[in-house]
Amino acid sequence: MVRGLLGALPLVLAVAAAQPGLGVMAALGGLLAAINDRPGSRRTAGLRLGAPALAGTCGLLLGSGATALLPHSAQPFLLPLVLTVLGLLAGAVSAVGPVASGVGTQILVTTAIGAGMPLPEPGWQRALAFLTGAAWLLTLRLLLPSPDDGARHPYRLGTERAAVASVYTAIAALLDATGTPAASARRSALTAALDQAQDALRGPRLPRFTSSAAERRLHARLDAALPLAEAATALFWAGRRLPARTVRGPLALAEAARHDTVPGPVPAPERDAPGLRALDASLLSALAAFDSVPAPATRTPRGARARLRAALCRVTGPAGREYGIRVALSMGAATAVAQTLHPEHWYWLPATAVFLVKPDLGPLASRVLCRVVGTAAGAGLFVALAAVAAPVPLPAETGLVALAVICGTLVPLAMRHFALQTGAVTLLVLALVGLGGDTQATWNRLTDTLLACGIVLLAGHLPLPGRAGTVARGRLAAASQAATDYLGHVLSGSPDLPGRWALRRAAYRSLAQARAAVEVSAAELPPLARRSAGAAELTAVLERLVDTTTAAAVHADDAGTLPPRDSARLRALLGELGTLDRDRTPVAH
Repeated sequence: MVRGLLGALPLVLAVAAAQPGLGVMAALGGLLAAINDRPGSRRTAGLRLGAPALAGTCGLLLGSGATALLPHSAQPFLLPLVLTVLGLLAGAVSAVGPVASGVGTQILVTTAIGAGMPLPEPGWQRALAFLTGAAWLLTLRLLLPSPDDGARHPYRLGTERAAVASVYTAIAALLDATGTPAASARRSALTAALDQAQDALRGPRLPRFTSSAAERRLHARLDAALPLAEAATALFWAGRRLPARTVRGPLALAEAARHDTVPGPVPAPERDAPGLRALDASLLSALAAFDSVPAPATRTPRGARARLRAALCRVTGPAGREYGIRVALSMGAATAVAQTLHPEHWYWLPATAVFLVKPDLGPLASRVLCRVVGTAAGAGLFVALAAVAAPVPLPAETGLVALAVICGTLVPLAMRHFALQTGAVTLLVLALVGLGGDTQATWNRLTDTLLACGIVLLAGHLPLPGRAGTVARGRLAAASQAATDYLGHVLSGSPDLPGRWALRRAAYRSLAQARAAVEVSAAELPPLARRSAGAAELTAVLERLVDTTTAAAVHADDAGTLPPRDSARLRALLGELGTLDRDRTPVAH
């Protein structure tokens, strides 16, 4: 919220310099950057905010260039076609991941704004102002302290250390809850903590072959958490309550990771079970890792080509094609309808459709409902504030700038719920378009939102050629493959422990993504929800399979061979998985 308040500085300076149009574009750049901001390390924030901001700048240049080059009489026919083609490409790219989704969304929104928002400044000046606003917010994100920063070095790996510490805290929480109904949720929390820590250390300025001692130490401490997490998962699978002293070791490691110190002596856990013996051994290894500085890594960068191939597969795969088609239909129809109704101010309708059609904001029906409620509340509050402020002897620009500053401050808080976010953003955008000279925008925004909701609902439920529901199905297929790879490695008896831990991490990460996609799909309206029928049961079986595989791996390390009981349970789970495959072929494949 502090960053949101300070992020309004370019708007204030532009209005003070009698350049409200440039201030509007700078505020829009800061707003869209704030929407893309999420908790995490500064290095990941650079990519998460910077890439969409650059895409938005290109979108403004493209939109303003299209209106300048296309004949005015042909624009009602050609602009919908341009945005349809752009929507197809941007929608397909959005299937790659969260950052790509932000890139695709922002280039579509800014292209519509660049082509449809009437401002006196030339396109390149608007694009530069937009980039300035986004860059200013990114600078604040990189320079201002964060609540996750460590106490000793608030600007040096603070959030990264906090992410690693949260992994050890989650391990302790899982050990504490083992044998209770809360254990399953704690295991999911551990998976999320590991995912967030890996993402925090995977930033563009922190390559795998790090050179500084602090960064190498941080990587080593996260690597030391992997066998601890494996042992904790095996104990969770066993379901036995553990002594209270068992959690003291991971908690001490969490505190040391958070403050970049060395932990003191910790009590050793009991060793009367394979999981406890594995926990003891991994705890001793972690203590050794905390007490040393790893040598510089000699690994060479690898995996860039594989990641590029995987991204291209997502773009051209079923999920990318389906999402691209739905975005293209929404953009083309929204642009055509808006230009027919009000050709001078048509950008709001397609921009609204872009945000509504995004599948990573929750189920489509709830997105539409929240958008309508938020827009109506924001527009009504704007009218009420205008009526209250009418008798006040202040310039209209002063009140609009003050409202924009207040809303910009509240946007991070409002992002806790899509309806609240929509209301805050509606107020902010109405203030900005008022500064830009559009004083009749309030109720037009509400009618445009209703039209966009109808268009997106139709596009989202329109039957397409091929198999439907590809997002959840693709996530589930990836999770099934990752679980199979992990199981195969364990059954092979390979001594490659780092490889096993990497496969386990990939399995749990893909399972978390699959469960999230299945839950969103199940919460859709019946025509969409029935596409994921049976997917929740399949996900639950895969989770049990990966948990059992982890326990079997720990037991095999302890006994030298896979225990018969674990083999029987793995066979039973594989049989259950095969039954679900036969009964629910639309999902299983």
